[in-house]
Amino acid sequence: LSGLDPAQPYFQSTPIEVRLDKSDAEFVDVIHTDSAPTIPNLGFGMSTAIGHLDFYPNGGKQMPGCGKNPLSQIVDLDGIWEGTRDFVACNHLRSYKYYSDSIIYPDGFLGYSCASYNVFETENCFPCPREGCPNMGHFADKFKGKTQNDFVKLYLNTGEAKDFALWRYKVTVTLSGKRKVKGYVNIALYGSGGNTRQHQIIKGTLQPDNTYTSFIDAEVNIGTVTKVKFLWNNNWLNPTFPKLGATTITVQSGENG
Repeated sequence: LSGLDPAQPYFQSTPIEVRLDKSDAEFVDVIHTDSAPTIPNLGFGMSTAIGHLDFYPNGGKQMPGCGKNPLSQIVDLDGIWEGTRDFVACNHLRSYKYYSDSIIYPDGFLGYSCASYNVFETENCFPCPREGCPNMGHFADKFKGKTQNDFVKLYLNTGEAKDFALWRYKVTVTLSGKRKVKGYVNIALYGSGGNTRQHQIIKGTLQPDNTYTSFIDAEVNIGTVTKVKFLWNNNWLNPTFPKLGATTITVQSGENG
């Protein structure tokens, strides 16, 4: 059974006879996309872990792309009816959109087992363990029987709009140069499976010889890395023309380490 943002009002914290529960099937996977409290947030979905695998994309409460103003959201979609409906229950309805996208991307939507979304954003839950990470959505059942824990909470990020699948990489950069400057560093990854857009990984004071680590949720599974593009900018004209480079750039895939 796959639970697509199971309903919260009148169901959360009720006995298992009345709501979805892991005892309802041999394997129950759940996608939580609207689990903020009903009052005052109008969250329609349940926050409690109730399956064998519980996925909390983007933390499970607020989905990227759902904060747009109503008009832009309605114009973005196929029709006024669908746009209006999606605006009213955007977070709640993301669950079935992620599920349908997961059929197209069998290697996408990897969920990282973690204590919370805040911990997921640190290095503590990266990369996937030896047994791998389960895929949120249609192919979650490939992970059947691989979990020992009572409830497994899994976290991942998604895109703002279709196609929603993202692939997570850790990027570590050691800077080179004569002196520190202010600005930002962008990285683009190139690989056997495709190339990413530029992702900002550092912003603020850039100190030569310092090492900086950041995560990239890439819009493509790049496969084997073939090239990394490094760009930096300080956004203003500096008559001393400071130079900055990278001594090393290390890219680690979340999927296989």
